[in-house]
Amino acid sequence: MVPLLDRLLDFAMPHLVAAPILVPMLTAALMLLLQERHRRIKSALSVVSGLVGLVVALALLRWVNAPDTGTGAGSIGVYLAGNWQAPFGIVLVADRLSAMMVALTGVVAFAASIYSTSRWDRAGVHFHPLLQLQLMGLNGAFLTGDLFNLFVFFEVMLASSYGLLLHGSGRRRVSAGLHYIAINLAASSLFLIGAAVLYGVTGTLNLADMGLRIAQLAPEDRGLVHAAAAILATAFFAKAGAWPLNFWLVPGYSSAVPPVSAVFALLTKLGVYVVLRTWATLFPQDGGASAQFGQTVLLGLGMATLGVAALGIVGTQKLAQLASYSVLISAGTLLAAVGLGQPAVWSGALYYLLSSSLAAAAFFLLIDIIERWRNAGMSIAPHELAGRAPFLSEDLKALEDVNLDDDQQALFGRAIPAGVAFLGLSFVGCTLLIAGLPPLSGFVGKVAMLSGLFEGTLDRSGWLFVALVLVSGFLSLVALCRAGIRYFWTQPHGALPALPALEVLPVAILLTACLALTVVAEPVMQHVRATANALAHPSLYRDAVMGARQIPGPTLKEATP
Repeated sequence: MVPLLDRLLDFAMPHLVAAPILVPMLTAALMLLLQERHRRIKSALSVVSGLVGLVVALALLRWVNAPDTGTGAGSIGVYLAGNWQAPFGIVLVADRLSAMMVALTGVVAFAASIYSTSRWDRAGVHFHPLLQLQLMGLNGAFLTGDLFNLFVFFEVMLASSYGLLLHGSGRRRVSAGLHYIAINLAASSLFLIGAAVLYGVTGTLNLADMGLRIAQLAPEDRGLVHAAAAILATAFFAKAGAWPLNFWLVPGYSSAVPPVSAVFALLTKLGVYVVLRTWATLFPQDGGASAQFGQTVLLGLGMATLGVAALGIVGTQKLAQLASYSVLISAGTLLAAVGLGQPAVWSGALYYLLSSSLAAAAFFLLIDIIERWRNAGMSIAPHELAGRAPFLSEDLKALEDVNLDDDQQALFGRAIPAGVAFLGLSFVGCTLLIAGLPPLSGFVGKVAMLSGLFEGTLDRSGWLFVALVLVSGFLSLVALCRAGIRYFWTQPHGALPALPALEVLPVAILLTACLALTVVAEPVMQHVRATANALAHPSLYRDAVMGARQIPGPTLKEATP
């Protein structure tokens, strides 16, 4: 059975590389032909499309991990759109890194599409087409090997995210949406300027070809390339949520409807992915005079982001903001890990990227269920708007008898209902994952990062990174434990939580994926180690892209002797 599957994958390549882009694009086009009264059909199409996209992503992930010829690069799929050879045509590339990110997107998107069918897709119009276009932009950005088409897919993703953030309307979403749109429009302008200057100097937009040309630049042109790279990096840092360009993230992510927030958890990871991909490809260690350009700035911004986010998470009591700050903590950790420039640290960071993304997405969905249980069916409680904790009086003193039920009976020794047990255990799981505590995958990722760091010689920045990772984990634990006490212990228990299967299943899928990362940690670590090694040696990526050949057509076949 397995050899047959491998033969089918070989037969489908390289066209399978384009499938993660085409499936959501065609699904969105089909949905737009349907009127809003056909919501059930759209919901079914969204879930089916998410499942197909997940299967395709897993197939790509299996293919790129096929045994290689000893180069260590595995299989790299290159799709020449329009049958134009690189660097002249549009190129889609599926290597270990891009396939892993597409698979991560598939898992989160499938869970979010299921959750949205419970009620959130009815809060506005065109929810499912916008979600599919968002996935198209994400997958396209992960797979493209061309800088300008990276900009195009970014814009597709952002245009759909504007509509998704405003889905459900309300003053909070409109206010957060305006800030989100403004910062991303500015970042997109910088992106375009930086790409134009790089094209003007190097004469190419293909990332693999651009890396080769930057290494061979004349000294008088190198300053202009560095300036263009700095402009481009500013756009990427804004999208990755790096400090001080991340003021929009917490209000935006915490205001969006839960399935949108879950998918938005991937947007910062896209920014981190682009930083890692472009930095490793354009300024590698063997890149001549431009080798490792901007490493100090990248490391400093990552640490600053991590420190500010750690202070933010301990300074808020709102669940949605806790989840948003956890996204910032993971983004800062990843940016700093990339800035350390060590493949051993990169491998642990990539594992941590998978775990933190799944945990944040699950937490956003879980928060909606907990808030509706505690707030009489409302997703946003009145005290959240007033900024006052529900278990404190006006003078900030604890209320009496908060551990008693309505009949003034002690709650000790009672059986926990199944619904409350699911919410409590899921919350504990998210806490362990976000704080990086054993035995779940968040702990494995942090240990892998720090172990990779201790393999080399630790300097002052390395010790600072270790301290920030440990302190941010502790502060996250404090903040989440405080929230758990607030929502599960200090409030009198009322009605049992209503847990529809369409809401329980997505949370279970995401947390089970985190558990699977823990159980099969060694195969996943082998994958991320190989991915990090390939990033540290971008010649493997360049050779695959530049060596891809056109498929002979009838004219070429006749001309071939």
